[in-house]
Amino acid sequence: MTEPARPAFEVANLNVFFGAHHVVRDVSLRLEPGSCLALVGESGSGKSVTARALIGLAGARSTVRADTMVISGRDVRSLGQRAWRKLRGKDVGFILQDALTSLDPLRKIGREIDDTLRLHTTLSPSQRAGRVLELLEAVGLDDPVLRAGQLSGELSGGMRQRALIASAIALDPGLVIADEPTTALDATIAAQVLDLLGELRRQGSAMLMISHDLAAVSRVADTIAVMQHGRVVESGPAQRVLADPEHEYTRRLLRAIPAGKPRHTRLSPGPVRTPAPAKAAVSATAPVLTASSLAKTFKARGRADFAAVSNVGFQLLPGHTLGVVGESGSGKTTTARMVLGLLAPDSGSVELFGKPWSKLPESGRRPNRPLLGAIYQDPLSSFDPRMSVGKLLADALSSGATRNPRAYSGRIAELLGLVGLEQTLATRNPETLSGGQRQRLAIARALAPNPRVLICDEPVSALDVSIQAQVLDLLDELQRELGLSYLFISHDLSVIRHMSDHVLVMQGGVVVESGATEPVFSNPQHPYTKALLSASPELVTGE
Repeated sequence: MTEPARPAFEVANLNVFFGAHHVVRDVSLRLEPGSCLALVGESGSGKSVTARALIGLAGARSTVRADTMVISGRDVRSLGQRAWRKLRGKDVGFILQDALTSLDPLRKIGREIDDTLRLHTTLSPSQRAGRVLELLEAVGLDDPVLRAGQLSGELSGGMRQRALIASAIALDPGLVIADEPTTALDATIAAQVLDLLGELRRQGSAMLMISHDLAAVSRVADTIAVMQHGRVVESGPAQRVLADPEHEYTRRLLRAIPAGKPRHTRLSPGPVRTPAPAKAAVSATAPVLTASSLAKTFKARGRADFAAVSNVGFQLLPGHTLGVVGESGSGKTTTARMVLGLLAPDSGSVELFGKPWSKLPESGRRPNRPLLGAIYQDPLSSFDPRMSVGKLLADALSSGATRNPRAYSGRIAELLGLVGLEQTLATRNPETLSGGQRQRLAIARALAPNPRVLICDEPVSALDVSIQAQVLDLLDELQRELGLSYLFISHDLSVIRHMSDHVLVMQGGVVVESGATEPVFSNPQHPYTKALLSASPELVTGE
């Protein structure tokens, strides 16, 4: 009688503490060889801490306890750091979310991968060099010889992530842990990485995938465990969990996914803010923003000039949202910077409310500057770390006059209420706020001068799906109440489709397709638009 295969890993009643803070509670998981278990949940749910605890990387200040913790048949509860280092890489591969910070920027990619082989094998230098090229080819990198000799900063985001995967699988580990491997990637690159992870699983590697993106994990996972507040609140076969979730938290995560949700459909539960008085209906005839034949070329030392934007034109109507979608490097942000007057176009022009904008000197734009605001992807980096929440809003209200929050206390309270934040947060530093609270603060700051147009540059791409849903709902409500117009930039097609009345698709600095959102999405004409839509992850429930 054949004995059943031992699990790739098994943990029973895992608990992790940071001092007195109990961050993982009684987690029990089991993963069979050749299977994929997805651990999903929002930031702070404990999923990454759980994965790190499984491989001895919870941190020096942590306390890890478990009734059972076995990897490839070995009890790892009492391993020392030296034993852990032998186990990691050889038996367990670890793929992190941010390849740029995970790879040494001063070392060539080939050397990074070679280190794993040098430390854990008896291969000769020439044999290791050949294996490095095999691995780079296996993860789909073109010209492995060239890529092996490049630094991480010379590779695109997708290339860096592939190189990191090559390093993680160099020793054919029985267990691969992938922590948010696609979160920061464009749709087509993310699809390629998910396909690669699926192929590794089909070749026999067990995979623990950590993500807050249920649509992404539905493509590769056999089993899903949903974590909230350090506990597994639901687990089971992926198709069952996604098609018929039992726990309300799982149902809330699924409802928050914008894919398939029509325009103006609410994604998050319940009221989150005090509604503002509705504005009078706005005219939809005269555009608030017009871009004509915008072009921008950047000079590069030692290389050919780079045409970032070529002949881009559009109109944004009052109270409408124009979505701009495309991969990194497509020219979206360069276009936004020209619209904001932060970058001068080489040719073409921008008009604001029918009057010249881009061709004016900054002194000429200053009187109308309050009409045009911006919300960015990472609000914390755009906040002055010396300022409290109240001072940040007072600064946005002051126009160079007094920045004393007390002088604007009424308006600050109004702005905080408008975006669903408590007035007591006015004395807090933005660093102490959650990601969702910081993005709401960024919206409040953008609204302070009473703008008519907001440029939203990837405003939700760094947020968990439920926080993303709250922010999208907030932007939708504010638009209807205040008559705002949005230029909404994103690489996430499901967000663009949910939020936009019209859409521009950009590739290589050029608009390749444009029109009303639903016709473009339901019947795309350009091959690039078709490729983007086919790569965009959709929730696969097996129904």
